[in-house]
Amino acid sequence: MEKKITFIRSGNLASVDYAYASSIPAGMDVLFLAGACPLDKEGNVPHPSTYEQQAKLCVENLKEVLKESDAALEDVVYTRVLVASGDRSDLVASWSAIREEFGEHDVPSTLSGVTVLGYEQQLVEIEAVAAVDREGGVRRR
Repeated sequence: MEKKITFIRSGNLASVDYAYASSIPAGMDVLFLAGACPLDKEGNVPHPSTYEQQAKLCVENLKEVLKESDAALEDVVYTRVLVASGDRSDLVASWSAIREEFGEHDVPSTLSGVTVLGYEQQLVEIEAVAAVDREGGVRRR
């Protein structure tokens, strides 16, 4: 029987487009992923002024690391989205692009505006934690 993460919502808090918490069943492996940056294969940061495009590239890079870890977006139990801007509309644009990529998987998340990120012209970064069921040492994918 495949173990599944559980998203926890609250009827006593504001209705939001993400779960308030997640629970990981015993026996699942927890993966802590480095921040997914908007880097192309050459190590460049494309789309230097487009938050949405960088956010989508971050998700694509996150999906690749998850795939190489025998996981997928549906296994993500928490994200932290960092956006290099003090303008709330840039945060919302980044968040909307990321939420679209995650679809129905409304993972608990934190969205923060920061002063600067690590790469020249980098606007967005996504940190993630995922959980996968590897019971019996069998790889899922």
